[in-house]
Parts: sequence; C-alpha cells; structure tokens
Amino acid sequence: MHSHSKYYRNHRSPGRKLFIFLFFTTAFLLLGAIVMLLWNAILPGVTSARPLSYWQALGLLVLSRILFGTFRFGKPGGSPEYWKRRREWQDKWMNMNEEERAQFRESWRKRCGKKREE
Repeated sequence: MHSHSKYYRNHRSPGRKLFIFLFFTTAFLLLGAIVMLLWNAILPGVTSARPLSYWQALGLLVLSRILFGTFRFGKPGGSPEYWKRRREWQDKWMNMNEEERAQFRESWRKRCGKKREE
C-alpha cells in the first residue's frame, strides 16, 4: 500500500469527522459567549440596548449568518472562481468601445427597472 493512499484513508476517517464536528461546535459555542460578553460590556452603556443572554447571543450569531452570510471558512478574498469571473468581466469591459458600454449600461438599467436621468 502506498503512503499516499494511507493518507487519504486516514484523512476521511470517522474519528477525524467527529473531531471536526466537535471543533466547530465548540468554536460556535465559544463565539456565542464572546458575543454575549462584548454586547453586555459595550452596548448597554453606550445605547439603550438591554443585556443579552447566552442563548440570545447564539441566536444573534445565527441570524447574522442568515442575513449577512458571514462566518465563511476558507481563504479570505473570495474563491478562485469569483476572481476568474471578475477578470473575465473586466477583460470584456476593457475590450468594449464606448457605444457597446452605453448599450450594456442601458440593458442593465432596463433589467433593474431604473430610468435614465437626463
């Protein structure tokens, strides 16, 4: 058996999955405590906000994830696919003449329901 295949077999082991699950669960619960402590230390003194309980802080974390899509794990700055699409659009834009750019802007105004102010 090659050492390479041994790595992949161990990489997918149930024990590793359990460790990852426990790690992220612990991190989430700890983050809830940090949010509660920071909220209660800062906001009631600065604003008229009431102190949060631990469970409210966890709920606030979940709500912020739903509303803002934060807590991404991975490389900061977006995925490689994002940057590839961005470069493609940038290249396309740079290769357009002024007339094509004006047509492009107008088509997006129509899609978005915005009227051109003249």
